[in-house]
Amino acid sequence: MKIVIPGGTGQVGTILNRALSRAGHEVVVLTRRPTRDGEVRWDGESWGPWAEEIDGSDVVINLAGRSVSCRYTPDNLRAMMDSRVRSTEVVGEAIAGAARPPRVWLQMSTATLYAHRFDAPNDEATGIVGGSEPDVPGYWSYSVEIARSWERAQEVADTPHTRKVALRSAMVMSPDRGGVFDVLLGLARLGLGGPVAGGGQYVSWIHDQDFVRAVEFLIGRDDLRGPVNLAAPEPLPQRAFMRDLRSAWGVPVGLPATKWMAEIGAFALRSDTELLLKSRRVVPGRLLDEGFDFAYARWPEAARDLVRRRRGRRARGRIGAEVASLSGSSGGGA
Repeated sequence: MKIVIPGGTGQVGTILNRALSRAGHEVVVLTRRPTRDGEVRWDGESWGPWAEEIDGSDVVINLAGRSVSCRYTPDNLRAMMDSRVRSTEVVGEAIAGAARPPRVWLQMSTATLYAHRFDAPNDEATGIVGGSEPDVPGYWSYSVEIARSWERAQEVADTPHTRKVALRSAMVMSPDRGGVFDVLLGLARLGLGGPVAGGGQYVSWIHDQDFVRAVEFLIGRDDLRGPVNLAAPEPLPQRAFMRDLRSAWGVPVGLPATKWMAEIGAFALRSDTELLLKSRRVVPGRLLDEGFDFAYARWPEAARDLVRRRRGRRARGRIGAEVASLSGSSGGGA
């Protein structure tokens, strides 16, 4: 298949590109700064020659949008909204104008759409959409509105020949550098991976391999459309989540943090406390109902696998550096 991934140079796009390419598919990434084969320039805002890649493709997986790993200032929140909505609109325009439109359009969304809650999990059928919860910062509602507008842009796109699925994704855990697992593991290794503000808030997550498998599952199921939660079936409180991660790495303790300490840490990381404090208790109702089998349904096993793979990459990196050093020291001039 030919698979086009707008905004595919981030961590999630890299995960998908790597897995789908290895499976033998032709993957084209649309990016503002193409640097390698298989990448095509686009600006995420306007029609251009990039639309020719969508015409005749089999699948579009739109991941475009400003990263949420930033301070939630008014300017950054507006940039998140504009980049997500406009890129989705322009992808829809390209699909609508294609002579041979793709058969499926998977549109990235987010589990942040659901309410901050502790009492029950959110699935697609009975989950509560957030935005009006009491006792949470007012700007959290804007994050929900971003998610709703993001999905709405796909819903209203006039693409009658293309099946549409919105991927309400939890945090994708991968051993790669630069992602959320990298940040959390770094905190755990420093002894800082304890409960935050009591640690009762739920963490929803999905193992990177299950994320890829779920995407492949949705591509192959012509009867599935609309919003689908991409999250492991067992979210857990933050204190237990970090305890299992520390155990997987072999760190005995993790210092707790209060809300004000979390604010300082988020500021230092140029992130926002919503990512730490919002209780995202999300479960994959539709995937389970349709028979999807998670390889990593529980976090302790997922954490151990991610740590194992991370350590394996570190070891390979050290070996590669040693080989390069030996090659350099043994080389001679002509």
